[in-house]
Amino acid sequence: MAPSSSSTTTSAAGTPELQKTIRLNGKGRGNARDKSSSEETQRDPLEVNYRDFFWTYTEEPHRTRRLAIIKAHPEVTKLCGPEPLTKYVVLAVVSLQVLCAYTLRNTPFFSAPFWLLAYVVGATANQNLFLAIHEISHNLAFRSATANRLFAIVANLPIGIPYSASFRPYHLTHHKSLGVDGLDTDLPTALEAIFLDSILGKAFFCTFQIFFYAVRPMCVYTVPFTWVSAVNIVVQLAFDLVILKTLGTQSMLYFLLSSFLAGSLHPLAGHFIAEHYVYETVTPAQANPDNRLPVPETYSYYGPLNFLTYNVGLHNEHHDFPAVPWTKLHKLNEIANEFYADLPYHRSWTYVIWRFIFDETVGIRCRVKRKEGGRFVGQKADWKQDEIEA
Repeated sequence: MAPSSSSTTTSAAGTPELQKTIRLNGKGRGNARDKSSSEETQRDPLEVNYRDFFWTYTEEPHRTRRLAIIKAHPEVTKLCGPEPLTKYVVLAVVSLQVLCAYTLRNTPFFSAPFWLLAYVVGATANQNLFLAIHEISHNLAFRSATANRLFAIVANLPIGIPYSASFRPYHLTHHKSLGVDGLDTDLPTALEAIFLDSILGKAFFCTFQIFFYAVRPMCVYTVPFTWVSAVNIVVQLAFDLVILKTLGTQSMLYFLLSSFLAGSLHPLAGHFIAEHYVYETVTPAQANPDNRLPVPETYSYYGPLNFLTYNVGLHNEHHDFPAVPWTKLHKLNEIANEFYADLPYHRSWTYVIWRFIFDETVGIRCRVKRKEGGRFVGQKADWKQDEIEA
């Protein structure tokens, strides 16, 4: 099937003819099966009364595909393991940000040069560091788990706010509990779906999504405070104090503005939405969870912006094999191409944001949710380290 000119995704040939998008208790035309399925799923009353997500009883797709790929191509397991290049990239980007902060130390905050440098260089660099921390959370910078935790704190420095220690358990739970309501904190809440389901609401979400990703996890559940958390806070506060004392307020504001813009209306920020929001038209049969038909819930992007983002665009590949580092994800796709060639993917992160805001068929509620499955990572659960890294 050739994609329409208005589509931000490309689908493979042979996909069944698409029908009007339907979601339970949402826009579209429902039927009796929708109602019975709604009752059985026992969704949040706010969702039932207003508008629903895509609910499913199926297992998340990545574990099944991973096992199939290993069976067909056992050599892919040799791609797993740390990438030594990561630590040098991180140190270079941290140094670049400190240099930019030094350059702007006497530049007025409300000036074009300040905001231009913060948007073009600072936001790009801090988004790169966000994704460096993402990479390091999978133990892909060093073989030592402790070395990875501590190095993530170094990558955290120009971001200005300590978060690397808490990010890891939330993110690994996202992998182990993809789409599970109450566990996967990447999922929007029912309140977000209600108050942000409009053009203005979605524009607000895209502009301030860095705050949603920062605050939402703590509202869903809390992760344990560990010694790494304490070190993260102490080191970050010490770094911020040094910047304020030596370079001044403007330099500190540069770091914070860079972090805000990195998670706002910036091309690289499109990956936050592109990865798991459903952009494909969902058929009535798929929308009914009783049929147990999978809805595409992870999308890849193979464009040039991957160069700046540790290849996070290869997101199906990453979720299938979280232990494969960024430098080898394209090789994974090449080896197991028959498993990825037919999956829908995005062609532009910028257009992902544009369509998310202005297309009424795409929005906050366009996420796949499941009520069961998954476990916490970092809580009092019986995970073994090899299970976490699997």
